[in-house]
Amino acid sequence: MIIGGKAMEIKMNGRTYHCSLDITMDYIGGKWKAVVLWYLKSGKKRFGELKKEIPQITEKMLSLQLKELEKDGIVTRKVYAEVPPKVEYYLTPEGKTLLPILDELAKWGKTKGTKNGVLQEVKKVEKKKKAKA
Repeated sequence: MIIGGKAMEIKMNGRTYHCSLDITMDYIGGKWKAVVLWYLKSGKKRFGELKKEIPQITEKMLSLQLKELEKDGIVTRKVYAEVPPKVEYYLTPEGKTLLPILDELAKWGKTKGTKNGVLQEVKKVEKKKKAKA
């Protein structure tokens, strides 16, 4: 990156970054991290709640993404001493600083999607109740 006419780099966590966007994408890049963060923006969520809101993600991938986000200080988890164990995930103060960025990315995606696609309501399928014998 060029700052004040000088070529600069950032050394952080054993890596050298030549572009500040590379740092951001290192933390929220990939297919799922930004989506997980999007659903945590409204508040704490349990693993099962996140899985329901992101049905395409596998449990293994969701677990991996949450662990990486926690390691990076973006998400934290709180474990309650209950049986069965209750675990909640939520954004850290540093994670909340990403919200304006996520909002802008989502706004761009909605504009692109409605311009080139079709916005439609999701039809929920009702589960049939079992007949009593």
